[in-house]
Amino acid sequence: MHVRFKIIFLSFLAVFICYIDRVNISIAIIPMAKELGWDYERMGIVFSSFFVGYIFTQILGGYLSDKFGAKIVLGYGLVFWSIFTILTPLAAYAGFTFLILARICMGLGEGITFPAWHSLYARWVPINERARAVGVTNSGLFLGTVFALVVTPIIVIQLGWEWSFYLFGLVGFIWYFFWVKFATSSPKDHPTISKDELTLIEETAPTTEEAKKLPWKVLITNKPLWAIAVAHFCSNYSLFVFLSWLPVFINQGLGVKFSSVGILAMLPHLTSFVFLNLGGYFGDFLVRRNVKLLTVRKICNTIGFGGAGICLALIPSFESVGQIITILCIGNAFSGMAAGGFIVNHADIGPRYTGTLMGITNMIGAIPGIFGVYLSGLILKTTNSWDAVFYVTASVMFFGMMFYLLFASTNKQFD
Repeated sequence: MHVRFKIIFLSFLAVFICYIDRVNISIAIIPMAKELGWDYERMGIVFSSFFVGYIFTQILGGYLSDKFGAKIVLGYGLVFWSIFTILTPLAAYAGFTFLILARICMGLGEGITFPAWHSLYARWVPINERARAVGVTNSGLFLGTVFALVVTPIIVIQLGWEWSFYLFGLVGFIWYFFWVKFATSSPKDHPTISKDELTLIEETAPTTEEAKKLPWKVLITNKPLWAIAVAHFCSNYSLFVFLSWLPVFINQGLGVKFSSVGILAMLPHLTSFVFLNLGGYFGDFLVRRNVKLLTVRKICNTIGFGGAGICLALIPSFESVGQIITILCIGNAFSGMAAGGFIVNHADIGPRYTGTLMGITNMIGAIPGIFGVYLSGLILKTTNSWDAVFYVTASVMFFGMMFYLLFASTNKQFD
């Protein structure tokens, strides 16, 4: 196996672990809230607190990865958040404030994940493999979500909600052993890489260089970067709202019993896992067919955002559980096509600064995790209706689609 594929697989596992640790609380919070007496607003605060920490390490994680290497940054970050995953039950019993602090610290650790592996891929992955590599790695997000949604209810029923945090947290330490053994930040530093693979990577990867001083003044006014950032914000609004609230919607909005919630909640995310990979292959297929790169990015993004937005807007028109879950799955199938869109656009416009650029846009993309998730809880508390949650999310997706169409670019902006 080529060394770069091992790097991709371990990065995929890092994202998988990131999301099993992040998503298990969306199931565990149902018995937690019942035991500890939380209403929708307080549940929203628990969900949102994670993103307070998550925001603050985005740019820092990307910058450190570009400057000093992603191996150290991603490795230490994963161990840090795994510790606070394990400490979550202790914090919850100590008091609501301690739980919020633990969730913030967990967010600080997870915040480096996406900037770090994007920085790594800018140095390890050839350009005609990039959409597939990013699609595969991002699909760890949805496979981790599926795993957490299916396994967490089993753990909760058999052992108690606390054990979902203990067991998931331990997985990170197992991953770290293999990461230290097999990963390097740069291909040229890897002891077992072949000459042929090293030559291929050096000739076709977006960059093999460390970042120079970043032109911050240019960044602030750069429209192509803002196109990615706005798309990231809008995509994550939908993602974070439903990562947090979908199990609660299925349980309390649709009246499904707790033991079945995880299975139904995982189906849209399983669909995303499949179609995010297909979206990556589709994007790379168009690139290999010599379709203009900017056209590829805009086609993939428009299909992803537009299709998902239409499906979200249609959900309040349906009543049965089967129909609603089906529409959610179709929407997530569309959104997977964005794997060839904004998600891989960072290395187009600034290959040397990919980690930092990803940190910037993912920081902006983390904002919905705070206000979007909390706002959804406030809407539910105020109206006791889920319709407004779906309409607001659909509108956000349509806005992201249009903004990216107008301002996206694939020309290098900062070199």
